[in-house]
Amino acid sequence: MALKMHGSLSSARLGDLLGTTGEAARQQLVKLAKDGLVAASDQPGPVGRPLQIWRLTPEAATRFPDTHAALTVQMLDIVRATLGEGALDTIVAARETQTLASYGAAMEDRISLRDKVAALADIRSAEGYMAEWREEPDGSLVLMENHCPICAAAAVCQGFCRAELEVFQTVLGADVRRTEHMLSGARRCAYTITQGEDDTHD
Repeated sequence: MALKMHGSLSSARLGDLLGTTGEAARQQLVKLAKDGLVAASDQPGPVGRPLQIWRLTPEAATRFPDTHAALTVQMLDIVRATLGEGALDTIVAARETQTLASYGAAMEDRISLRDKVAALADIRSAEGYMAEWREEPDGSLVLMENHCPICAAAAVCQGFCRAELEVFQTVLGADVRRTEHMLSGARRCAYTITQGEDDTHD
């Protein structure tokens, strides 16, 4: 919080603000650095000695209040109330088109279904879904997403979930069936994937 309020600081200055010693502050900063929340850089100090200055990393933003989910829900409600359900469908369709193009480009060199699912898991993890996958004894593949960064928006407009399922089916060229759904009370979202071009199911 001190770094957030005051910007980059030396451990000595941080210690003053926290009412402790600079060394005690430095020890805490080292622990935070191991977690990727702060980083240090050297600046010219007195008598030519470099002074270590600590700053927050982008990852530290998750430790502070964030109302983007509430804002997203509010914006979707406004769109629905002022422009109608059709406008929401247009937004979902546009997002689906962009996602399809992005995922498709990332999988151009993937041939087997296993490779495609592995690539999809990597893509989704990079987007914050904490995704993983496994192969079942019957040869089917399972994609699991342990977090949903758009859960608030999806709860208001479930078209997002439908569109994602259709994107998965298209980029994988396989049958994708959602078997677990956070919005239905499950701990995660999970999808069973089998070779084929059958219709998708929720």
